[in-house]
Amino acid sequence: MSDRIEDLTAAIAARPAHGLVGWRAGVAVSSAQFLARVRDWHALLRAQAGRNFALYLDDSIEFGAALLGAWHAGKTIWLSADTLEATCASLRAQVDGFLGQFPAALHPLNPRDAANDDAALFSRLSGDLPALVVFTSGSTGTAQAIPKKLSQIASEVATLEQLFGRAVGDAAVLATVSHQHIYGLLFKVLWPLSSARAIHALSIAFHEELAPAMAASPCILVASPAHLKRLPEHLDWSGAARTLRGVFSSGGPLPEETAFATGALLGEVPIEVYGSSETGGIAWRQRSRCGDDSWLPFPTVDWRINEDDATLEVRSPHLPDEDWLALADRAERTVHGGAARFLLLGRADRIVKIEEKRISLTAMEAALLASGLAAEARVILCEPAAGERQRLAALIVLTPAGRALLEEQGKNALNTQLRGVLSTMVEAVALPRRWRYIEQMPVNAQGKITLAALQDLARSDDGNEAAAMAAAAIGDGRPRFPRLRELERSAAGEPPRVLLEISAPADLLYFDGHFDVAPILPGVVQVDWAMHYGRQFFTLPARFKGINALKFQQVIQPETPVQLELIHDTARNSLNFRYMSAAGQHASGRVMLEDADV
Repeated sequence: MSDRIEDLTAAIAARPAHGLVGWRAGVAVSSAQFLARVRDWHALLRAQAGRNFALYLDDSIEFGAALLGAWHAGKTIWLSADTLEATCASLRAQVDGFLGQFPAALHPLNPRDAANDDAALFSRLSGDLPALVVFTSGSTGTAQAIPKKLSQIASEVATLEQLFGRAVGDAAVLATVSHQHIYGLLFKVLWPLSSARAIHALSIAFHEELAPAMAASPCILVASPAHLKRLPEHLDWSGAARTLRGVFSSGGPLPEETAFATGALLGEVPIEVYGSSETGGIAWRQRSRCGDDSWLPFPTVDWRINEDDATLEVRSPHLPDEDWLALADRAERTVHGGAARFLLLGRADRIVKIEEKRISLTAMEAALLASGLAAEARVILCEPAAGERQRLAALIVLTPAGRALLEEQGKNALNTQLRGVLSTMVEAVALPRRWRYIEQMPVNAQGKITLAALQDLARSDDGNEAAAMAAAAIGDGRPRFPRLRELERSAAGEPPRVLLEISAPADLLYFDGHFDVAPILPGVVQVDWAMHYGRQFFTLPARFKGINALKFQQVIQPETPVQLELIHDTARNSLNFRYMSAAGQHASGRVMLEDADV
């Protein structure tokens, strides 16, 4: 049974003082210790003027204490996905203060131990409390702030327990996602706190840590599609499969093959949750081999399909009022297992006008995928310069056939063939003017492909990108580059920096002969990758001048995720790089560059 969020602090206080809230670095955190931190945060915030405070903490248990303390102090928490300068600059104009791990320049508040009046702290919270402001992911445009009343959040948590509580039992919660997004907040913090399930305080970024952590005791895994796509088959998941009670996935579409591959490794096909920051949870599914991809609506959600444009409309207590909300997703009604369900048919809002012609970006992407040359495709509207008309850009992850065509005939020939595919459905004026061939779509820490990242890639240099793809196609078809996702990127006005997560596939060409018994990634390849991605993300001087402070501290093995930090020092004309993981630093160096005409 789950306790209501409005009474959660009192409910935790009624549990045994030694009861387990979760683990932090392997050390148990008791109910009494957790409540002490709730009091500390409450005392701090009760003394602060203003209502709106931005909160950022890596530790989910401490985050939960701060959240409850803030609510009992009558504060509204703004949930930022990161602490990058652009994010902080936007928040600065909207909040009265910062809490937790924001940059020191923002003077973030953190409590010291303080006494507090339990009577005020444990009183019932109002469902009308303006509890949260969350942000959309930015996958289709600029991130938008979404306010949430406490009653909306409470309804979501109660629904999760109603749907999945019995199957989960008393399993602990492990997560690869952050609670700084509404999905992680609900599944990793509020649901387990309300149902007395233990929380692992820190998200687990590396699969090598995830497998033994899951095997230690009964658990559920809260993950993103991006993380599940990269589960390495060479690790021993047998212990995890014995203790796992369920896998949850949300934040983006989960490919069918990934769902079944996860089930084969972990013994549990993921439960996918469909929703958004604005709507909250809408529906769920757990795929089976029968081929049904339909979604079962949450029991609290009413839904219907608009007859004019076949888009989905929903009404639920997860929303701020009782009105119907029109979504941008097209849907089709179906019935499976005697229950009314719906199939998602793609987004309907990706209609743009080019020279007064209405163009469906979704339809263009579907045509590119059907060509057999594109494994993934995104068509976006470019940001026009002053006086220029709007243009489209296509970003493509090529299939082996597409890479072969690029290698044999060049980029112009590939562009021409893909334009021919699209010319059957759109007029010439609407064809993409920019074509970018990339190794992988840019994914952020939430597992989202953001429009801003796609626009940055669309502005990348043609020559570097074409050369990289041509190089990737040389040889026997085996990969020459790692799997990659973007974790962080500096904002405008900051020193140019990007943080990537990479993992070298086991069949990487460069593992040949290096070494047969225990393959390791050659140092020269690490430098080459740093240069390659440096040129992809930054505008670097053309000529290599030398390399300084080169160090190789630890080997990098196949399928081992590591983080690659790249910093472009424009004053010194250098690219600084370092590879790091939970094991420590693997390599670092400074590549010196100069302009071609020097």
